Amino acid sequence: MTGADRRDPRILLRNAVAHAPLDFMSWLLLAEAELDEGDAHAGLAAAQRALLLRAAHPEALARMGRAQWMLGRHTESAASLRAAAAGAPQHPGIALWLGHALEDAGEAEAAAAAYQHAHRLLPDEPVFCAHLLNWRRKLCDWRDLETLSMQVRRAVNAGSAVVEPFAFLSEDASAAEQLVCARLRATQIARAIPPMPQAPVHQHTRLRLGFLSNGFGAHPTGLLTVAFMEAMSSIDSVETHLFASSADDASPIRQRLREASHAFHEVAGMAHGSIANLVRGAGMDVLYDLRGWGGGGMPEVLARRPAPLQVNWLAYPGTSGAPWIDYVLADRYVLPESMQDCFSEAVAWLPGCFQPSDTRREVAEVGNRARCGLPDAATVFACFNNSYKINPLSFQRMVAVLNGVTGSVLWLLSGPGRSDQRLRQAAQDAGLDPARLVFTAKRPHADYLSLYRHVDLFLDTNPYNAHTTASDALWAGCPVLTRPGQTFASRVAASLNHHLGLEEMIVDSDQAFVAGAIDLGNSPSQLAALRERLVQMRGQSSLFDMPAFARGFVLTAQRMVARQRQGLPPQSGV
Repeated sequence: MTGADRRDPRILLRNAVAHAPLDFMSWLLLAEAELDEGDAHAGLAAAQRALLLRAAHPEALARMGRAQWMLGRHTESAASLRAAAAGAPQHPGIALWLGHALEDAGEAEAAAAAYQHAHRLLPDEPVFCAHLLNWRRKLCDWRDLETLSMQVRRAVNAGSAVVEPFAFLSEDASAAEQLVCARLRATQIARAIPPMPQAPVHQHTRLRLGFLSNGFGAHPTGLLTVAFMEAMSSIDSVETHLFASSADDASPIRQRLREASHAFHEVAGMAHGSIANLVRGAGMDVLYDLRGWGGGGMPEVLARRPAPLQVNWLAYPGTSGAPWIDYVLADRYVLPESMQDCFSEAVAWLPGCFQPSDTRREVAEVGNRARCGLPDAATVFACFNNSYKINPLSFQRMVAVLNGVTGSVLWLLSGPGRSDQRLRQAAQDAGLDPARLVFTAKRPHADYLSLYRHVDLFLDTNPYNAHTTASDALWAGCPVLTRPGQTFASRVAASLNHHLGLEEMIVDSDQAFVAGAIDLGNSPSQLAALRERLVQMRGQSSLFDMPAFARGFVLTAQRMVARQRQGLPPQSGV
């Protein structure tokens, strides 16, 4: 038996079930090991064998549900996990996984109940608290929000809990706290997954840049990167490889990305080790992680170190805290030098904004306001951010703005479950007519972009800004008002405004935010002049110049690779 076999529990368990095919526990443990490795098909098969031996066993049902969830079969997953929870109602882990399955099956309020049940079973466990907190934010259910948040933050700062770093970005925590959170999660993975032998230093004719993401399609990551990838395809010195960990959604964005890349690797459903081997075999000089700690990220692949240089970029707005990530790509506004110490990576600053944009985004023909449920003559403020970004403080700011502009309305993206009703109730509790909140459902991207033609001003959120949404608004000609904070996630919209040349849309306090929005909302002429200037700057600034972005990106990559080939460690400011 090789050293690798000894480190891989699946090898031992596969041998165990081969010699004792009626051993229920071995099949159960094999299912768990296969799922941990990312092989949903093998995990599902093992769980089904376990259920043949012990029908309706809760632990086997739970693993079958987890496998179905990984395969995107969310309705089946919810059914399996409901059955598991019915058989083991006091099992907090099963309740937690039931929450995940119900969440993705579109049963938002039932998911909240599952997370709450898991938390009741283990009220002092920060991990369960963090999941309940995260889902309550998504549902705009602000009960006990501060209590739950402080429990999670205290546990993270004490190093006594490993919680998901992406959800932690929504807490009012410092960049230093975010680093602690990310490091705890990364350490947990690093202990479980050994790195591959050191990657060879390549001497290709062209620089090989790999990009790993579950967002290569009609997804914010795909929308942001597609025009950049198209610009990259015309640079002869570079070869781009896209590793797509999500299934083909048959979207035009997916097709454009496929055509723009030199190689498009379909890795959805593959085991983590197999993906790492594929990346290694493709001979990447740099591998960019375009998901990080977000949902669908693959740290288990990157922890194996399949590429000699690995970079955190774009989709996760914070530090990875991971020893397997060498650099983070940023710009000097979104990640100023004063924040460097809160990042585990060396910082590579791009010459312009860190965020690319699709300059081929189409804006559909816009209907009249009445068809959108909006008043014809009133000032329309909007915030099309996801519901979890709208917290009590950001909402309080919005209410203050509405109170200062007679007859104005706030246009919001409809959220999951009863989140819309909760926001209306929050407005009423604040003394505002809830009818002044207007909600719109999600729609095809071109139709969604057309909505901005009716919006006078986009009101940003804190501590998690509009990111892709802010880019969409600016591209469609809608100004964005933002207050940057002291974390990466809270500075993205300001970075976009800064690189667009609209510094006046960046304010330094909540009071200035409210006053500025009220001033603009009461002055149609100011708003018209601002929109005109935005359209002018959109054509003149570097923000939407993707050929220039691609050239700057490649120069940064070349400097990182040159340093690595000289045997030098990563260094900020390359």
